Amino acid sequence: MVEKAAELVRYSDLELEEFRVIVEAKIAEAEDRLSYYLKQLSEHGQTEDAKVRGLDDGLNTIESERLQTMASRQKKLINHLRNAQIRISNKTYGICRISGVLISKPRLLAVPHATLSIKAKVASRR
Repeated sequence: MVEKAAELVRYSDLELEEFRVIVEAKIAEAEDRLSYYLKQLSEHGQTEDAKVRGLDDGLNTIESERLQTMASRQKKLINHLRNAQIRISNKTYGICRISGVLISKPRLLAVPHATLSIKAKVASRR
Protein backbone atom coordinates (compact mmCIF):
# COMPACT_ATOMS: atom_id res chain seq x y z
CA MET A 1 0.00 0.00 0.00
CA VAL A 2 1.47 3.34 -1.04
CA GLU A 3 0.90 6.26 1.29
CA LYS A 4 0.03 9.53 -0.33
CA ALA A 5 2.09 12.46 0.94
CA ALA A 6 0.00 14.87 2.91
CA GLU A 7 -0.70 18.01 0.94
CA LEU A 8 0.56 21.15 2.63
CA VAL A 9 -2.20 23.22 4.12
CA ARG A 10 -0.04 26.11 5.32
CA TYR A 11 3.54 27.27 5.38
CA SER A 12 5.69 26.26 8.34
CA ASP A 13 6.49 28.70 11.13
CA LEU A 14 10.04 28.98 9.79
CA GLU A 15 8.79 29.82 6.29
CA LEU A 16 6.30 32.31 7.72
CA GLU A 17 9.16 34.01 9.55
CA GLU A 18 11.08 34.27 6.27
CA PHE A 19 8.04 35.87 4.64
CA ARG A 20 7.58 38.20 7.62
CA VAL A 21 11.11 39.56 7.12
CA ILE A 22 10.45 40.07 3.41
CA VAL A 23 7.12 41.80 4.02
CA GLU A 24 8.62 44.11 6.66
CA ALA A 25 11.42 45.09 4.27
CA LYS A 26 8.86 45.81 1.54
CA ILE A 27 6.84 47.97 3.97
CA ALA A 28 9.93 49.98 4.91
CA GLU A 29 10.78 50.47 1.23
CA ALA A 30 7.20 51.52 0.39
CA GLU A 31 7.08 53.93 3.34
CA ASP A 32 10.35 55.52 2.19
CA ARG A 33 8.94 56.00 -1.30
CA LEU A 34 5.69 57.41 0.08
CA SER A 35 7.64 59.85 2.22
CA TYR A 36 9.64 60.92 -0.83
CA TYR A 37 6.50 61.49 -2.92
CA LEU A 38 4.82 63.47 -0.15
CA LYS A 39 7.95 65.58 0.29
CA GLN A 40 8.03 66.24 -3.46
CA LEU A 41 4.37 67.26 -3.40
CA SER A 42 5.00 69.61 -0.50
CA GLU A 43 8.02 71.19 -2.16
CA HIS A 44 6.25 71.36 -5.51
CA GLY A 45 3.45 73.44 -4.05
CA GLN A 46 5.83 75.83 -2.27
CA THR A 47 8.15 76.60 -5.17
CA GLU A 48 5.52 77.93 -7.53
CA ASP A 49 6.39 81.49 -8.48
CA ALA A 50 3.58 83.78 -9.67
CA LYS A 51 5.71 84.98 -12.61
CA VAL A 52 6.42 81.45 -13.83
CA ARG A 53 2.86 80.14 -13.52
CA GLY A 54 1.68 81.24 -16.95
CA LEU A 55 2.83 78.60 -19.45
CA ASP A 56 4.13 76.15 -16.87
CA ASP A 57 0.84 75.93 -15.00
CA GLY A 58 -0.31 72.91 -17.00
CA LEU A 59 3.00 71.14 -16.45
CA ASN A 60 2.82 71.81 -12.72
CA THR A 61 -0.68 70.37 -12.58
CA ILE A 62 0.39 67.24 -14.46
CA GLU A 63 3.40 66.75 -12.16
CA SER A 64 1.26 67.24 -9.03
CA GLU A 65 -1.27 64.69 -10.27
CA ARG A 66 1.50 62.23 -11.11
CA LEU A 67 3.00 62.56 -7.62
CA GLN A 68 -0.43 62.21 -6.00
CA THR A 69 -1.11 59.05 -8.03
CA MET A 70 2.24 57.55 -7.06
CA ALA A 71 1.68 58.43 -3.38
CA SER A 72 -1.77 56.85 -3.54
CA ARG A 73 -0.33 53.65 -5.03
CA GLN A 74 2.28 53.46 -2.27
CA LYS A 75 -0.44 53.87 0.40
CA LYS A 76 -2.41 51.05 -1.22
CA LEU A 77 0.69 48.83 -1.36
CA ILE A 78 1.47 49.53 2.31
CA ASN A 79 -2.10 48.58 3.22
CA HIS A 80 -1.82 45.29 1.26
CA LEU A 81 1.52 44.53 2.94
CA ARG A 82 0.13 45.27 6.41
CA ASN A 83 -2.73 42.87 5.65
CA ALA A 84 -0.09 40.29 4.69
CA GLN A 85 1.53 40.83 8.10
CA ILE A 86 -1.80 40.05 9.74
CA ARG A 87 -2.16 36.87 7.67
CA ILE A 88 1.36 35.84 8.70
CA SER A 89 0.56 36.31 12.38
CA ASN A 90 -2.71 34.39 11.88
CA LYS A 91 -0.78 31.67 10.03
CA THR A 92 -3.08 31.98 7.02
CA TYR A 93 -0.46 33.67 4.83
CA GLY A 94 0.04 32.12 1.43
CA ILE A 95 -3.32 30.41 1.26
CA CYS A 96 -5.31 31.30 -1.88
CA ARG A 97 -8.51 33.07 -0.85
CA ILE A 98 -10.48 31.42 -3.69
CA SER A 99 -9.17 27.86 -3.95
CA GLY A 100 -7.71 27.37 -0.47
CA VAL A 101 -4.50 25.87 -1.87
CA LEU A 102 -1.05 27.17 -1.06
CA ILE A 103 0.20 29.97 -3.26
CA SER A 104 3.58 29.00 -4.70
CA LYS A 105 6.63 30.26 -2.86
CA PRO A 106 8.13 31.88 -6.00
CA ARG A 107 4.90 33.87 -6.47
CA LEU A 108 4.96 35.05 -2.85
CA LEU A 109 8.60 36.04 -3.17
CA ALA A 110 7.73 38.12 -6.24
CA VAL A 111 4.46 39.52 -4.85
CA PRO A 112 4.54 39.13 -1.05
CA HIS A 113 1.01 40.49 -0.61
CA ALA A 114 -0.58 38.06 -3.11
CA THR A 115 -3.82 36.45 -1.98
CA LEU A 116 -4.50 34.43 -5.13
CA SER A 117 -2.66 31.55 -6.73
CA ILE A 118 -1.71 32.04 -10.37
CA LYS A 119 -4.49 29.65 -11.42
CA ALA A 120 -7.11 31.56 -9.41
CA LYS A 121 -5.79 34.93 -10.65
CA VAL A 122 -6.10 33.84 -14.28
CA ALA A 123 -9.58 32.40 -13.68
CA SER A 124 -10.76 35.60 -11.95
CA ARG A 125 -9.85 37.68 -15.02
CA ARG A 126 -12.32 35.79 -17.19
